[in-house]
Amino acid sequence: MLYYREMPTPSWTTFDGTRLLHELERWCVHEGISDIHTSPEKKSVRLEVRLHGMLEKLADISHNTYIDFVRRVKFLSKLKLNLTSVPQDGQYTFDVQADEGAGESARIVNVRVASIPSRFGETFTLRLLDPVRGIVPLTELGFPEEIHSKLQELVRLPNGLILVTGPTGSGKTTTMYSMLNSVVGTQRNIITLEDPIEYELPGIIQSQVNVDHDYTFSSGLRSILRHDPNIILLGEIRDLETAQTAVDASLTGHLVLATLHTNSAVEAIPRLLSMGVSPYTFAPALRAILAQRLVRTLKPECTKGDAVCDPSQNSSYGGRMALPELIIGSTSIQNLILAGENTDVIVAQAKKEGFKTLTDWGKVLVASKRTTQAEVDRVTT
Repeated sequence: MLYYREMPTPSWTTFDGTRLLHELERWCVHEGISDIHTSPEKKSVRLEVRLHGMLEKLADISHNTYIDFVRRVKFLSKLKLNLTSVPQDGQYTFDVQADEGAGESARIVNVRVASIPSRFGETFTLRLLDPVRGIVPLTELGFPEEIHSKLQELVRLPNGLILVTGPTGSGKTTTMYSMLNSVVGTQRNIITLEDPIEYELPGIIQSQVNVDHDYTFSSGLRSILRHDPNIILLGEIRDLETAQTAVDASLTGHLVLATLHTNSAVEAIPRLLSMGVSPYTFAPALRAILAQRLVRTLKPECTKGDAVCDPSQNSSYGGRMALPELIIGSTSIQNLILAGENTDVIVAQAKKEGFKTLTDWGKVLVASKRTTQAEVDRVTT
């Protein structure tokens, strides 16, 4: 985890719209902020940011300043300036200059822009996709050593299906990127299919879904298979055709990494089966299911001696780490899937083989003062 020297918070209400955007970009990158939110109200516009997954208010700015701010954002992201009554999506990039004193390396940050009309004006969300925070070595994601070692083994398998599950914003894509990065340059053809592509990964072929041209996850996956990939990253499994094609691909010599939106690792099994995937193909294809959340980690000064921190305050935390649970697709687990056993039976067998739930790992992290019980409860209950 990186800690930078403190950077003073700018006085946001003193800037014009263009300067406000520039200062926000610079400050948010330094602070590790993932999103900028604007919310127009009757008398002012609420400016908020998301830090460590939590929304924090920065300031109330005037509507005149906001008009200039919106104009600049729309110009950079190539949105229609005169269109305010319908949602728009765009993106732009900005450069971060190297600054050793501030702990900054030179890089390009991508900003995804989304707007929707609201009662008092357009509401904007700017998502900052900083490669320093989005492309992280697997060793730096904060997984327990047991999980980290197993993930390194799994991504080196010649074939099979690895599922990564969890809600939006739980770090699924970052984990899969880290796994892929660990095998770049090992004589493997790696192709991704994403919606959208969030970060550029050197040494990997990345392809983006385009529904308007009938390039979907299912059709794209079929096309990718004609390019002789060793490893495929599938941004999301959304339907039966995509699911079954991914399973079939994993049985014919490909290693497939894919995401699902389920609350736990074991829930991925009935989810795929309920889509209509054949258990006779899914069971032998399955190598592992990783579920994860992101928990805020305590600042070092909050863990020393008798230091007391307030777990409800975002200022007590200095970053985030992955809270995992990993089910290995052992022969026993595969046989239970083939037999149509329910999730309770599968979890019981997995625990005999060393499986720990999100809650179990949460207890480990709390005991080691990496995070707090309140934080574990927040993301697991």
